[in-house]
Amino acid sequence: MNKKITYILGLSVLFAGLGFAAANFVSAEQVKTSSLISAVTSNPPAQTKPVTTDTVTLQKTPTESSQQSANYIDPVSIVNSPMSYLNKRINVEARFDKFATLGLDYKPAFRSSENYISFLIMRSDTTKNIPLSEMKLFMKRTDAEKFIELKEGNKVQLSGVVFSNALGDVWVDVDYLKKVEQ
Repeated sequence: MNKKITYILGLSVLFAGLGFAAANFVSAEQVKTSSLISAVTSNPPAQTKPVTTDTVTLQKTPTESSQQSANYIDPVSIVNSPMSYLNKRINVEARFDKFATLGLDYKPAFRSSENYISFLIMRSDTTKNIPLSEMKLFMKRTDAEKFIELKEGNKVQLSGVVFSNALGDVWVDVDYLKKVEQ
């Protein structure tokens, strides 16, 4: 009789432990991401502007209907929840910082330095000129040559697809760039 009770108690403890472990298996990042996704879908961001259709495309032409329905997203909010934007098109309006080699040839999110150049935009959450280095923006070198006149502080519009979130950062293939103002 004691063996049966011990056996039943042991199984109860085992199943309780497995249930507790499974309940705690959801990471804090998953909870944060699901909270952000539900917040975004129920309360769209207040600071959005429709994308105009007078665009100069670099590699691929997004469909006209997707351009008309797309909204500009604050780059800092993208950086704060990179999983929410993975494999999605983003449209950003920001101040240009500089062309760079940041993130090139990094194996988990590979873009060759022979074919690509990266560039930085400035943080939108401060008045100081601080680059948003958590967002890696890549453009084909041949396309980047068309924007050699860009200077620090120029306002630009860009569009691209987030192809990776390696290192917890946002890695974007930019296929549209436009200088808006000096």
